[in-house]
Amino acid sequence: MCYTAHSEIGKIKTLFIKNVQQAFVSETRIEQYWKSLNYLGKPDFRLSVKEYETFQSVLEENGAQIFYLPEDATVNMDSVYCRDASIATNKGMIICNMGKEGRVNEPLAEKKAFEANGISVLGTIVAPGTLEGGDVAWLDENTLAVGHTYRTNEEGIRQLTALLKPLGVEVITVPLPHYKGSADVFHLMSILSPVDTDLAVVYSPLMPIVFRNFLLQRGYQLVEVPEEEFETMGCNVLALAPRICLMVDGNPKTKTLLENKGCTVILYKGDEISVKGGGGPTCLTRPIYRYK
Repeated sequence: MCYTAHSEIGKIKTLFIKNVQQAFVSETRIEQYWKSLNYLGKPDFRLSVKEYETFQSVLEENGAQIFYLPEDATVNMDSVYCRDASIATNKGMIICNMGKEGRVNEPLAEKKAFEANGISVLGTIVAPGTLEGGDVAWLDENTLAVGHTYRTNEEGIRQLTALLKPLGVEVITVPLPHYKGSADVFHLMSILSPVDTDLAVVYSPLMPIVFRNFLLQRGYQLVEVPEEEFETMGCNVLALAPRICLMVDGNPKTKTLLENKGCTVILYKGDEISVKGGGGPTCLTRPIYRYK
């Protein structure tokens, strides 16, 4: 087939999103939950809706077929970051088991949405295993990097490896540091965003030396996010197609570095929907298929 689920960089064919109106629901709901979910600040509902409309329009303008995750009373604000609850493969979705307590119902909610749209399920990660989609990144069709983090544990990686073995996929485990601790959002894709077969955006200070060298040995050029742009999500870059990059506004140095590598960079204002909740454009989307 001319498309694959085993890619972070091909032109997006189909993807799921969870509109912020269905995730945040109302100003009252935000007020009730933003602190317990460890948001950096309280999102403004009206501004969130406005930001999300712009974000969604970029996806539409770039030709993606969009499926929508519905409002669901069993999940919370974090469900807007829909990448985390599942992983797409060429044989169906892998349903995750979340490492963050406030997000435990999201995988089942996504599973129901996939099935309602005729998308098959390959398998499910079950306790004591935990696995979140933000901790996985395809390096090529047969190689998946997986962060060993506070959200994704050894048993979750073992189950994932077993599910992918019949597909001929090699799983590379990337042990990540403590950083800010178990309450913080810190995934593999916090420090790695592939944007072409030989180009990746990275934050090297938090990257294991062995894995960084592995990327270099595979022929990757590394776009190094400066320290002052890490917390503002400079490293969280969604490839809409090879070297067509979508990122949060406010990271001019990283933007220039990408452009110097021949990338087209599209910006969206994400103060409310991205920065406060710790979820950039990769987190806000669950791509299913990309063109090869």
